[in-house]
Amino acid sequence: MTEPTKIINMGNGVTLRRSIPCRMSDGVTLLSDHYAPADASTPLPTILMRQPYGRDIASTVVYAHPAWFARRGYNVVIQDVRGRGDSGGHFYPFLHEKQDGAETIAWLRTLPESNGKVGMYGFSYQGMTQLLAAAAQPEGLLCISPAMAATDLYHGWFYNNGALRLASSVGWGLQMLKEDARRLNLREASERLERAWANLPAQFLETPYAAHPAIKANALSKYVVDWIEHNAPGDFWSRMDLSTSLEQITIPALHVSGWYDTYLNGTIAGFRSLTENAGTAHARDNQYLLAGPWVHIPWGNRIGTQNFGPEALLDTDDLLLRWFNHWLKDSGEFAAEPKIKHFALNQNKWHPAATWPTESSLDLYLHSEGRANSSKGNGSLRAEAPTNEEASDILSVDPEVPVIAPGGIASASGCFNQAAAQQGNNVLVYTSDPFDKALHIFGTPSITLHASTSAPHADLVAKLTCVRPNGDADFICIGIARSSFLFEHYTPDTPHIWRFDLEPTSWVFQPGERLRLEVSGNSYPLYDRNPHTAVKPSHADSWNWKRSTHILHHTIELASALHLPVVG
Repeated sequence: MTEPTKIINMGNGVTLRRSIPCRMSDGVTLLSDHYAPADASTPLPTILMRQPYGRDIASTVVYAHPAWFARRGYNVVIQDVRGRGDSGGHFYPFLHEKQDGAETIAWLRTLPESNGKVGMYGFSYQGMTQLLAAAAQPEGLLCISPAMAATDLYHGWFYNNGALRLASSVGWGLQMLKEDARRLNLREASERLERAWANLPAQFLETPYAAHPAIKANALSKYVVDWIEHNAPGDFWSRMDLSTSLEQITIPALHVSGWYDTYLNGTIAGFRSLTENAGTAHARDNQYLLAGPWVHIPWGNRIGTQNFGPEALLDTDDLLLRWFNHWLKDSGEFAAEPKIKHFALNQNKWHPAATWPTESSLDLYLHSEGRANSSKGNGSLRAEAPTNEEASDILSVDPEVPVIAPGGIASASGCFNQAAAQQGNNVLVYTSDPFDKALHIFGTPSITLHASTSAPHADLVAKLTCVRPNGDADFICIGIARSSFLFEHYTPDTPHIWRFDLEPTSWVFQPGERLRLEVSGNSYPLYDRNPHTAVKPSHADSWNWKRSTHILHHTIELASALHLPVVG
């Protein structure tokens, strides 16, 4: 005889039932915790989170506790995904979330406390579980709110123009594998992973990183190895995401991003793609974006030494509640919200926008007298294109001594001061004159660089910073491109046109401040380093590294420029 589920009092009449089983069609059982409001005499809407980190945590690192939502008239269900927490089955990230999510929603709608209306919430992996479940079009799922996620895993989660997001991919992979090792009772593998996790920056130095012993332990799942080996878009990725099936989304979505989040590109691109390509007019017309001044965790007004002011402390729980009230309770209270609400960094105010900017309105051309190396050099940014044959700038790029990422060797996210790093001759620096009035950049900056490299395989990195009157250079955004990704045929010592986007931003330059563009050959360990040889970066070590001479041209015929989306 099955023992009855214990009902736990969470206060204010909210009750919790733990470890409720849901059997999938393939026989695997998933467990969830169910929070019910005080007034449960009539069926109510359900909001669901599906996550791999332990359902008792329930993403409370950024969201209110599930009991808070339950107190406001919702059944709240937090489920361990397949192979995680107490749920059965084998965990392979993303692979089963579409089917498992749809079957879970179908089951929830059969419960007596449900009125048949379901919404989903959560960030990061929990955002992916929403998008994938929504793509299955389960009956009753009326809205989702994916935060800091992506519809395209290759471009928006793991790679950027061919370069692996090394720190986030390896770091997250080690985190996931730790739980796998414990579930499988692999003590030796678990201890190795724990040691690696305790000194995470050192793991990024491991070469070749595809052979990292912590991710290749026998009996452990090979998904981290798979991410690394599949270094080009294709079926491996599209069978786990929405990159080729955006039309399967037919419901409204509230996308939440952070200007310094790891998955910023993925979130913004997902919002834009669904606005254009979702499967119904209803879905296309009801994609919303909130872009705040946040890192992945936490969502507040402070990143390092930066304070973005009181407006940055937006009540995202209240916003989410109004989102669910609108779609699940027909309250209409989200109707007045703008399609896009973005926080302007360095002005510290929220702005509405009806659409995402798709065109650049300001071009700033690169100039120098042939020595733009470092902030002590003579590189400049001006609105006028070159009118003579300016001397090219020459950059020595060494994979063994790479340019370190904005957040240091730990690759932390945030608005870090780059002034000291820009004193090195391993970066080219181009700085504008001080602005005489405020300039608001909102959208996706892009770059056109006429460059040649002595190596047959190479990277170019572009970074924007805001130079303060006191000389500080605060990081705004970054972009990278790999020659093997941009060009079908790449010839060394020959000028090529490198065109690529930087990550999106909303930044207001104040009078007296200057814009600085930094160009380099790497940004490590944010991105993996290019060995400059035919050896795949993931398989390269110091025996495969070669130095490269990068030459950046800015002449009448080969004008290099920064393209900025300016408001107003």
